[in-house]
Amino acid sequence: MAQFRYIAKSRTGERQEGVLDAPDKRTLMAQLGRMGLVPISVADMQGPAKGVSLPAPVAEKPHAPAKPVPRAAGGTPAKAPAMPAKKWFRFEKSVRTRSQMKTGELLLFTSELCDLLASGMTLGAALHALSLRKTGKAQDVIVTDLRDEIVAGSSLSGALARWPDSFPALYVSMAKAGEASGQLPNVLERLVKHYERVLSAREKVGMALVYPAIVAVVGFLAMALMMIFVIPVFSKMFEDLGGTLPLPTRILIGMSKGLLKYGWVLVGGLFFGGAALKRAFRTPAGREWKDRLLLRLPAIGNIVRANAFANFAHTLGTLLANGVPVLQALSIVEHTVDNAIIAKAVHEAKDRVTDGSTISRPLSQDGVFPQLLTDMLAIGEESGDMTGALEHIGHRYDNELDRAVKIFTTILEPVMMLLIAIAVGFVAISMLMAVFELTSGLNA
Repeated sequence: MAQFRYIAKSRTGERQEGVLDAPDKRTLMAQLGRMGLVPISVADMQGPAKGVSLPAPVAEKPHAPAKPVPRAAGGTPAKAPAMPAKKWFRFEKSVRTRSQMKTGELLLFTSELCDLLASGMTLGAALHALSLRKTGKAQDVIVTDLRDEIVAGSSLSGALARWPDSFPALYVSMAKAGEASGQLPNVLERLVKHYERVLSAREKVGMALVYPAIVAVVGFLAMALMMIFVIPVFSKMFEDLGGTLPLPTRILIGMSKGLLKYGWVLVGGLFFGGAALKRAFRTPAGREWKDRLLLRLPAIGNIVRANAFANFAHTLGTLLANGVPVLQALSIVEHTVDNAIIAKAVHEAKDRVTDGSTISRPLSQDGVFPQLLTDMLAIGEESGDMTGALEHIGHRYDNELDRAVKIFTTILEPVMMLLIAIAVGFVAISMLMAVFELTSGLNA
């Protein structure tokens, strides 16, 4: 049995030192974790120090005589030079603003941290191990800051709250609940499942749009190339032959000449129009108008509703299962739902909740949430198993999302092919009509 001298900090930030007997360093780290301590330095008293050590304390220098305070004319003290602390604070704040984990990076970080904590490693040691992995991304700065905050005695939820762009309120609240219950690894495992579902839903919608997007881009480029390079050649040939061209051919040639002459205006208008539309959609009124329009579209509306309701059920169920109060959970869900209309309904339902437990009745009053969802939720409230009811609701709308995506792709693919066929057919028929018209005139 070896003896180790340790330096650690408690959850309140108090520095503690001592000597413990343990067969090895790993067992000692686990023992310190059970004591609620975050190890800073661990040294084998019979050998060289191991682990992360603190710098040696600096000997205090004898007090030097106080320097006279410089005074300006009139005897008033001169203005002291500006301290660099504010400048450093602004730099640190700008770094936190620029650094942001994407959803995939957040899922990977949470999964790795969960595995390390489940293996018996302390939180400080696990974050230190993750900080040694240099990925060249925002994760490096964030994980290092989390480690430093934990070593300084901060809680994990407090350290996560310093990075709101990477760790949303859902993540911070669940981490706080895990710290209070002592079940942080289990909470992280639930967060991993939550973000896996989020990424899976995004991939379903994204993959459904890949093929139609490729068809649309190829069709647009083909039409643009014909208008710029092919149609002008035929136009010059028709002018040399003379004669009156059919109306579709004149329309096509006019479109080609207009594109060649004012194409830069069209491109600029599309660019600035898209930028203005994107800026308008960022405003509350613009976002509400866009989300309301998406809900009313025939095929897209089903995808938006299924994705929002599944996200609502999974997120609310995860929060309630970890002991987060109902009102706080609804407030978090309001900001995680991607649709402004549904988020507004959640906000109004939260304002109408008075006893903090029954939420099915307020959700059913706006007509945004379907009756089946609120009925299933009401049954869960009556039986006392609201998390189970929300899990069933989430699975149901996950399946509904799969069906909506399949229907959308089944409809969209032939529609895109039909539009491209109409455009190409118009060009071909216009050219053939002109050729037939001119050749018949020559034969006569």
